[in-house]
Amino acid sequence: MAMPEPAPLVSAIDLAKTFDVSAPWLNRLIDRQPRQLLRAVDGVSFDIQRGQTLALVGESGCGKSTVARLLVGLYEPTRGGFDFDGEDAHAAFKSGNSQSMRRRIQMIFQDPFASLNPRWKVEDIVAEPLREHGIESEPVALRERVGSLLQSVGLTPEDGAKFPHQFSGGQRQRISIARALATEPEFLVCDEPTSALDVSVQAQVLNIMKTLQRERGLTYLFISHNLAVVRHVSDHVGVMYLGRLVEVAPKHSLFDSPRHPYTRMLLDAIPKLHDTGKARTPVSGEVPNPLNPPLGCAFNPRCEHASERCRNERPVLQMFGDAKVACHAVEECRI
Repeated sequence: MAMPEPAPLVSAIDLAKTFDVSAPWLNRLIDRQPRQLLRAVDGVSFDIQRGQTLALVGESGCGKSTVARLLVGLYEPTRGGFDFDGEDAHAAFKSGNSQSMRRRIQMIFQDPFASLNPRWKVEDIVAEPLREHGIESEPVALRERVGSLLQSVGLTPEDGAKFPHQFSGGQRQRISIARALATEPEFLVCDEPTSALDVSVQAQVLNIMKTLQRERGLTYLFISHNLAVVRHVSDHVGVMYLGRLVEVAPKHSLFDSPRHPYTRMLLDAIPKLHDTGKARTPVSGEVPNPLNPPLGCAFNPRCEHASERCRNERPVLQMFGDAKVACHAVEECRI
């Protein structure tokens, strides 16, 4: 008899975030314009098992970073929710005891040059969450804890006396990781943590993150537009398009047999070593205006398999084998 799968550590349930991007009220009145709403995230649901990594991929502007900010409580959802270890995380963020939840969920930001205070020494940057959460305040113990955190990401305790401008981009990102690990979190939201780094430095940072995950049992949401990086770090992959998930699958299944036409388009655009000399298939078409998305399937203007149903009816995520896909053509076995 098969053992039931354990409850996921992270569950996003129909998450949605809408921003009001209208012109000021008086301008709208004079120009007789309606309000404009941007649905940055529109009904995203996924689970992440403890100790695993879900990668979110997609073109710029598809809503990946908005999902990240919803999960760490920087944004409040317009609709839907987020359960962490069986608890409503957004309710916890708004409660008087929000620090215990924030201690368990941390974020690594995209730009290591913008996410560190240039006026602070590294030891103060890494020690800040320790002081803020009341984990450590005694100076000697605090310095030892900071030194240990810096060593865990491949730096030295002596680096704590330096300022961020004295480090390279890769070293700054290691400092950001050390700061995120200070509260001993269980879940790390990583918003394109290597996109601002050189390729060789990316590999070093990714290997540190994989080692930390193995040693500490960390759970990751890893956001990226680099499919080669995603293949290296993820257990499952979610593909986003215009604020919606179009495919969620185990990593090997998604890369070996992609089902959604958009996923296939992204993978066809990757250069492959064994196809040297063969013309790549570029990602065709333009992403529709998110303020005025197409009816039905958002991908239908760029899809060669689009039918009348695709242009009028929005597909929902359904199980096909070991993957969830939102596509009428897949459902009707046309591809």
